[in-house]
Amino acid sequence: MDIFEALFTRRSIRKYTQEPVADEDVKLLLKAAMLAPSASNRQPWHFVVVRDAKVRSAIAERHPYAKMAADAPVLIVVCADLNEEKTPGFWVQDCSAATQNIMLAARGKNLGSVWCGLHPVEDRMRIVREILNLPDNVMPLGLICLGHPAQPFSQADRFREDRIHYDCW
Repeated sequence: MDIFEALFTRRSIRKYTQEPVADEDVKLLLKAAMLAPSASNRQPWHFVVVRDAKVRSAIAERHPYAKMAADAPVLIVVCADLNEEKTPGFWVQDCSAATQNIMLAARGKNLGSVWCGLHPVEDRMRIVREILNLPDNVMPLGLICLGHPAQPFSQADRFREDRIHYDCW
């Protein structure tokens, strides 16, 4: 699959088969994540890979928009170690780029994914922090539910000329 097919057909997939996701595929997605750009090339990201059904269910029960986490064979929680920052606050952009790389790489492997937000909602961050026992200096940005899709990928056209400005607003 070329990059444009992956971009144009990536969708938020919330239904998964019970087919396991191979360790090699998870590692490939994480390698793609770590190729994302980061401020001052600090690469502050850390990733918590969750396969344990009890942990996935605990997150699904407490996060208001991540019910599908219980059925996804794999969760990846994208975090930043604030001790790794050189340019404070840019961890959000760094980890967002890493998250997008994971999701595009997942599409390239015909895996479905959905990004469930954590930061900046304190309640959602606290839930994941407690369940995963994250250190105080580690900030969870988002949760990616991942698996073999039980719903189809489709292409969308969301291009809007009225959102483009040239040389000034």
